[in-house]
Amino acid sequence: MSKPADQQPSDMQVDSSSAVEEKPAIRFSINVLELMREAQMQHGLRQSDYTRYRRYCSARLRRLYKSLKFCMAEAYASYMKGALFFEQDKNIDAAMINFKNTRAIYEELGKYGSIENQLLCRQRIDELEPMIDFCSHKLGGSYLQAHELLETANDLLKAKMEAVLSETRSQQAASMTEFNWLGRTFPITNAKTRVSILKAQQLERDLSGAATESVAADKKLAIFDKIFSAYHDARSCIRNDLASAGNAEDIRDELNGLDKAVSAVLGLRTIERNQLLVSIAKSKFTKHRDEKNERITKPEELVRLYDLLIQLWKKQNEEENSFIHEYELKGLAFRAERCFFLAKSYSSAGKRAEAYALFCHARTLTDSALQQLANSNDKALIQDLKSLSDNCRSNSCIEHATGIMEEEIVPLKLSKGVSTMSLADDKTKENKYLLDMLESYESAIGEPNTKAPCHIAQFPPPFQAVPCNPIVLDMAYNAVEFPSLENRMKKEKKGLLSRFWG
Repeated sequence: MSKPADQQPSDMQVDSSSAVEEKPAIRFSINVLELMREAQMQHGLRQSDYTRYRRYCSARLRRLYKSLKFCMAEAYASYMKGALFFEQDKNIDAAMINFKNTRAIYEELGKYGSIENQLLCRQRIDELEPMIDFCSHKLGGSYLQAHELLETANDLLKAKMEAVLSETRSQQAASMTEFNWLGRTFPITNAKTRVSILKAQQLERDLSGAATESVAADKKLAIFDKIFSAYHDARSCIRNDLASAGNAEDIRDELNGLDKAVSAVLGLRTIERNQLLVSIAKSKFTKHRDEKNERITKPEELVRLYDLLIQLWKKQNEEENSFIHEYELKGLAFRAERCFFLAKSYSSAGKRAEAYALFCHARTLTDSALQQLANSNDKALIQDLKSLSDNCRSNSCIEHATGIMEEEIVPLKLSKGVSTMSLADDKTKENKYLLDMLESYESAIGEPNTKAPCHIAQFPPPFQAVPCNPIVLDMAYNAVEFPSLENRMKKEKKGLLSRFWG
């Protein structure tokens, strides 16, 4: 009897479970427009009380945050966990997960609320991005370089990054015992010198990497400044070692050789930086005046930059005799570029003969450099020189044609001026303005490269006679005699003395 009783509820349970499974899912529908309109009418908009309705919306959003667990407390707790793991430097994976959770929460919070709240969330997300990038960099999954992380990091992250980089350099410096330059090796015994040279070499690799092609020129200049600082620190350490070396000739010779090698590398990097400045100036030189309202580079500035490059290259040539031929070719290319922009300067001043001669000389220097570079592998330099030669040829033709045109115009202007001369009329020639010369093709701006003012319109405009209102003579008014009003005037009260003296 007990078995059937036990089996019966199990069958009922199976039937009930099957009934539950076969029951269709309930679909809910919400009339959003009706709910929104009702809430607006009940909470202030009926009386145009927008402040009350804003408070009601904020309270509803706050309850929504709590129900969906998108709250500030959870974001703060996740951030603190990530900061703890980040500071301990033990569990970078957990730190990155917490930082990403915090970022996701702030992204959701930034979609609602007031504008101030959205700005705060956006600012918090921007602060989290460098820390996430650093964690990814530590885990080996970041495409960013170390200097890029330092640029976007906050103070805590910068200190962390500097500590990590200095520790890495110290570990690498332990294995670095010598410095190679032009096939010669120089031993490095000072740990600080090793760290400084390693820092400079790391920055050089970051600068010459493939990812730096899209880096802005300002950031490249900042990297060059860091390289110079690192090499200067290395040289100061070397000179301190020289001061403490005493009379040990072997040590002094090694330190002097190392100092010379570091200064040579520093000179080369200075030349590379100036070449970058030249490329920036060239890009601005070719722009038109109406592009972005930027200041256009004058040819005189490029001449000054090339003068500095030639001086640095001559100094480098005097110190290093191993690359005399290469230095001569580079110097010849720099001279050709300088001559070209010097011709541009004379052309802008209206000196056609000097500009034509300088363009021809620049082309001669360029052709000479191309002949010497016939067997060279420097394809970029050869291409630049070919382009420079073509520019010199085209500009020389333009200057020659412009000079001939100006020479032809001079007699015409002279004859026209003589024909308009008159001994009887001593009056000065009136300046014609643009509105007076609409049917002629005379320029109202004036000749180029002259300081004559433009004659667009006369300002202030000339005075013109205008009709005035007529003067009306009222004869009846002049003939009327009006009665005296002295009896109505208020008389001042006088004292005894004033009455006595009248």
